[in-house]
Amino acid sequence: MTTLSTPGASLDVLLTPADLRAALERDARAGLSATPKWLPPKYFYDDRGSRLFEEITRLPEYYPTRTEHAILSAYATDIAAAADAEVLLELGSGSSHKTRLLLNAMARQATLAAYVPVDVSVGALRDAMSSLRTDYPHLPLHGAVADFDAHLALLPAPGRRLWVLLGGTIGNYPPAERAVLLAALSAAMRPGEAFLLGIDLVKDPKRLVAAYDDAAGVTAAFNRNVISVLDRELDGDLDPDDFEHVALWDAENEWIEMRLRARRPISARLGALDLPVRLDVEEEIRTEISAKFRRERLAEELTAAGLHVEQWWTDPMADFALVLARR
Repeated sequence: MTTLSTPGASLDVLLTPADLRAALERDARAGLSATPKWLPPKYFYDDRGSRLFEEITRLPEYYPTRTEHAILSAYATDIAAAADAEVLLELGSGSSHKTRLLLNAMARQATLAAYVPVDVSVGALRDAMSSLRTDYPHLPLHGAVADFDAHLALLPAPGRRLWVLLGGTIGNYPPAERAVLLAALSAAMRPGEAFLLGIDLVKDPKRLVAAYDDAAGVTAAFNRNVISVLDRELDGDLDPDDFEHVALWDAENEWIEMRLRARRPISARLGALDLPVRLDVEEEIRTEISAKFRRERLAEELTAAGLHVEQWWTDPMADFALVLARR
């Protein structure tokens, strides 16, 4: 581990560019050689993909971001009181925009001792921490460049923590992988520490599909961007325009799937892996699942991981929820 320090701030580098490269190569080889083909959603988020996602969050069809923000705005004080924590640790922190509502609530209660933002992007963390240093000049910042699938037990612990995972990110994990993540999270938490989880709730499938297939085509561009990432990073000759964006509701699993469907037969190669990539016309690559939750099922999953649900906050339409559980 490498630690980069400035006055009032430190950045633990647990995940190196070489680690990220190895993971991309491993996932691309496994996913594009499989039947059916798949790619993990984390590869959407290069610089262009991150800008596209920010645009998605402002679309009229995409309710999760603004709804979660509204819940935090309404209940941040209650959340801070219930969590009874000294440190806010955020997994997948990004710009830390919504987190400021929690930081402010904890600061008002005079319990806030530090903020620990965790993200895979060292650039995003540095930018966010620089902005936070301006807005919270006396708040100790302990960032971590880390993959929370691998590094939970190594994250900074400068006090009693409220662990936070917002944005419905947990829904990107299939049930078996989600159970592994929650168990690892529980194991990394100290007894008595709290976990705040943002989840998207089951609702009318038409609204769900619209949120992932907007009329302006921004989500389609976001989905196809993963092809550009593969081409750039792995010396590929795939054409993003050869793929059609697909979003559908899987009623049995209660999740949205995003896929890329080949418009024509494709024969391409990822030169860095010496890997041929072939798809028949209309063959698909699954690029994301986004599970939607029911209260009872989520409580069972958290309990199985050793986390006891204490509080539940939602919006008037019950579109989204924030759940507080304790180790």
